[in-house]
Amino acid sequence: MDARRQRRSPSCSCSWAAAAPLLLLLAVSLGGGHHAAAASDGAVVGGAPAPGAAGMTELQKHVAFFDRDHDGIVTFDETYQGLVDVGVGEVTAKASAALINGALGAKTRPDNANTSRMDIYIENIQKGKHGSDTGAYDAQGRFVPAKFDEIFTKHAKTVPNSLSKDELDEMLKDNQEKNDFAGWLAAKSEWEMLYKVANKDGRLPKDTVRAVYDGTLFYQLAAHQEKKA
Repeated sequence: MDARRQRRSPSCSCSWAAAAPLLLLLAVSLGGGHHAAAASDGAVVGGAPAPGAAGMTELQKHVAFFDRDHDGIVTFDETYQGLVDVGVGEVTAKASAALINGALGAKTRPDNANTSRMDIYIENIQKGKHGSDTGAYDAQGRFVPAKFDEIFTKHAKTVPNSLSKDELDEMLKDNQEKNDFAGWLAAKSEWEMLYKVANKDGRLPKDTVRAVYDGTLFYQLAAHQEKKA
């Protein structure tokens, strides 16, 4: 990756103190979504594995869908186009891309880069993690199966492998770290928006949540939109 490559992107004055691993999902949710339950191994772009996907962390895979030219950098324009591809309206997509890139760009940008501060560097996406989360991503952005399973073994008390809204609220409360309102608010926004677009009969299925962590959900949404076109 050439950190010196020049990019031009619209400027944005908005930023969040707690950039979130699921901000991209949050943006998709704002534009409406389609329930996509099944997760799959590896990312798929246009029917072919995304370059370098095998060596990526789950958090990097989560973002890689939006890297349209596979150069390791997600620009404002790429975020916008990715959101449109999964069904977000153009106005919402532009506002969401500004929020996402404004929040994550500065946090993931290498010290020696002279590109736009709106560019998101996938190799550093773990720097956008916030507190009060589930721990299903570790500090390096790797997926932690035990922590993911714990979401459901600990909180899915009425129906196995699915969360009701009350159980989701209980999980968010349980995960809140002391004096971490910003992290908790980011987590709450992410999970509540996921529940809004992906719940099935009032419950959030485990396989749908799993598809978020490696970004598979984005590919499913895009495929659904393509079929509708």
